[in-house]
Amino acid sequence: MGELIVLHEPPESRHGRRPEDRPIEQLLHFGVFVADKPQGPSSHQVSAWVRDLLGLPRAGHAGTLDPRVTGVLPIALDNATRAVDAMLEGDKEYVGVLQLHQDVEEARVRAMLERFTGEVWQTPPVRSAVKRELRTRWIYELEPLELDGRLTLFRTRCESGTYIRTLCNDVGEALGVGGHMLDLRRTRTATFPEAEAHSLLDLKDAHVAWKEDGDESGLRRIVQPMESLLRHLPQIFVKDTAVDAICHGSNLAVPGVTRLSPGIKRGDLVALLTGKGEGVALANASMTTDEIVIAKSGIAADSKRVLMDPGTYPKLWK
Repeated sequence: MGELIVLHEPPESRHGRRPEDRPIEQLLHFGVFVADKPQGPSSHQVSAWVRDLLGLPRAGHAGTLDPRVTGVLPIALDNATRAVDAMLEGDKEYVGVLQLHQDVEEARVRAMLERFTGEVWQTPPVRSAVKRELRTRWIYELEPLELDGRLTLFRTRCESGTYIRTLCNDVGEALGVGGHMLDLRRTRTATFPEAEAHSLLDLKDAHVAWKEDGDESGLRRIVQPMESLLRHLPQIFVKDTAVDAICHGSNLAVPGVTRLSPGIKRGDLVALLTGKGEGVALANASMTTDEIVIAKSGIAADSKRVLMDPGTYPKLWK
């Protein structure tokens, strides 16, 4: 996203703490576990297992995977569920197998996959979590990795909310032979790659080691701070004096900005952060980066979802 633009460089704050320095108990209430979802259970079941295993009041996943689909499933823990909406802005990557119902020349298959790169129309499958209405989604990349008879191993990078099962059906129909998705694995969600995903057994072992032996190293290795859900968003860092006001629902005024990402456009979903990198709120930009840089007053961003508990920073507003 480019180097941050510095408007003010405040002194080191006496308040708050860096996300990675949170006590383990707090991390579990403001953390993210990236599950390597196995085949069989639903995404909701996996989230519930994580919630119950850690003894939390709630947990919520970002980006539903069908029971048969495996791979990267970020699960927000307790208060971190406030930040799940941020994942709607992140793209996804998958590796899957398309099975055609009749033989087709390899050159035609490759050409058809290339044709499906770009903006496509989709109707969600019958068994889906959303209303079945025709809509558009972007396929940024769609490449064949290996072709063997009627089977095509492919990789795709696509907009959040894209149905790969529907994509496979549509490719088969466009080829005139029909087709379906035989297998699918999600290899990345936003900035969470496959390498950061862990099994439920890993989580259980780490939790037992902490509870029984006081060893929190395993949990710290696999539970990330809530702020990892915001890594792909443009960032606006705010002064300590603005933090608690935002936590009480106020919008961010220009004088409260210290640093920000380049290229922010009006309406963009942005992450509001403290100087130590703690998530304060999700907001919609009311000004562009260039406008914020030259403005003396006005609203820089409209708060959408508060992430931080009020009172974490002192009340320095009237």
